Amino acid sequence: MKNCLTKIFSNVKPIIGMVHLRPLPGSPLYDKTNMPIQKVIELAVQEATILEKAGVDGVQVENIWDYPYNKGQDIGYETCAALTAAALAVNQSVSIPVGINCHLNGGHAAMAAAVAAGAHWIRVFEFVGAYISYTGLTEGIGGSLARYRKFLDANDIYFLCDVNVKHGSHFIVSDRQVKELAVDAQEQGADALIITGFETGTAPDEVKVRDCKKAVSLPILLGSGVTLDNANNLLSVADGAIVGSWFKKDNNWRNHVDFDRTKAFMDEVKKIRSTGS
Repeated sequence: MKNCLTKIFSNVKPIIGMVHLRPLPGSPLYDKTNMPIQKVIELAVQEATILEKAGVDGVQVENIWDYPYNKGQDIGYETCAALTAAALAVNQSVSIPVGINCHLNGGHAAMAAAVAAGAHWIRVFEFVGAYISYTGLTEGIGGSLARYRKFLDANDIYFLCDVNVKHGSHFIVSDRQVKELAVDAQEQGADALIITGFETGTAPDEVKVRDCKKAVSLPILLGSGVTLDNANNLLSVADGAIVGSWFKKDNNWRNHVDFDRTKAFMDEVKKIRSTGS
């Protein structure tokens, strides 16, 4: 089975840094006076550039500040347009691959933005199945999203899909193990899987990652809580990671990207790669 990570990235165990866009037009926290969209884009480019200089392998652009979130089908044109503008500016400013995530489970908006901005992947919180998220019942969108990708002739944009994604209740599928849900996502066409902890900044359980790794042939990324201290252990059982909080000042995703923290982490990753962990 194809490994989309080797198609996107030049390094093994790629590390994807987060570009957390400030509130976009139409969202409750958008402040046209103090943080107009032009400034939002400028900051996104600055942070992406810092991440690239510090050595990350790719960046993911997302509208994390747009809370409280809409369900995917209710995400407005204004959000998709602003997300596209920011992602395009980032993609034109760095030489590393760019991906997109649209909250919450806005896979169709993310796919449209990815096509327009030249991105390589989108993150999908719920590809198959269902869970209770901030927005209520959040159902899988894999079927319609795969057809939308085909409609856009965008098969070179990959689906990085969460299994038991953070910030939600999965009691509705609690009669099934995480590894079984991972198999579902693989069978239904996910290109890579993402395993997270319970919330942002919380690391996934190493045993859960190992179990999923044994059950599927897709690459598995860590989606939360990877730090300088646990990188060696967690990356030994995974194929890469998406890192947000740790690359920010004081390990807080709301803060600016910290070059020194990011570089120290990437220096450690280089050691891990050299040892073949």
